Amino acid sequence: MDHATLWRHIHTERAALAATLRTLTPQQWAHESLCTGWSVQDVAAHVISNPQIGWRQLPAVFADAARLGYNEAIFRDVRRRGQQPREQIVADFERWATSTRHVPTTTSVETLVDALVHHQDIVRPLGLHHDPDPTAASVAADRCRLLAGLLGSRRVVRGVRMVATDTDWARGSGPVVEAAMVELLMLCAGRPADPARLTGEASDALRALV
Repeated sequence: MDHATLWRHIHTERAALAATLRTLTPQQWAHESLCTGWSVQDVAAHVISNPQIGWRQLPAVFADAARLGYNEAIFRDVRRRGQQPREQIVADFERWATSTRHVPTTTSVETLVDALVHHQDIVRPLGLHHDPDPTAASVAADRCRLLAGLLGSRRVVRGVRMVATDTDWARGSGPVVEAAMVELLMLCAGRPADPARLTGEASDALRALV
């Protein structure tokens, strides 16, 4: 996928997430997301922090990671950002949604993963539904497969053949699981897929994991 198209998908997904956030009640903002220990508000603030973190902020990020460990540093940063008023987070989406900045040392593909997966982290626990563009989801899924060791999805990625039902994408070997691309992205990202949307010989085994 070319650079301009990639950013178009990122901007589209950020706009869709902003639209989702504007519909939520205070109780939904406070609801637990799919990220353990993170509320919907925490995740929303984290997503739109991506274009706001530049080289000036990195020394503090690295110092916290060295002192606390990477995961704990990220967790503390997320919780701190999640303390902002909801109105400020929505305003940040309006200001930064079309930015092409991203955290230094990462790529725009990680920014796409961040937007797509975290939108699902927000809507699914709330019983809401959002299907991103399947082509964008396939690009994100390929990057998640490369990062499977960090995302906790290595066993699934290496153990099944994933076949998308809504775009031309198939990866892996072994028993087959078929699903919409967004469900396969969730599996690659170490998240639970919707068991009702999984088919194929490996679907029963995967349902037992969600």
